[in-house]
Amino acid sequence: MYLARVFVALKKGVLDPQGETIKRSLASMDFPGVEEVRVGKVIELKLDAVSEDHVRTQIEQMCKKLLANPVIEEYSFEIMEV
Repeated sequence: MYLARVFVALKKGVLDPQGETIKRSLASMDFPGVEEVRVGKVIELKLDAVSEDHVRTQIEQMCKKLLANPVIEEYSFEIMEV
């Protein structure tokens, strides 16, 4: 059994309005010095697979087909045996 954590975030250069809103809110709440905020998502998947290589291949395909928009998002992931 494997646990995979997929991290998806907007690519550099893509505007992040949610991040900008958080940045402004932090400044108004007396948290100065925050230069940039980028918002992303973490997706956890528990998989029953024969090997870590098989999981890696599956996760790559999942990211390309559904979990991330390759036009505006980038992704990375980690895999742990559980």
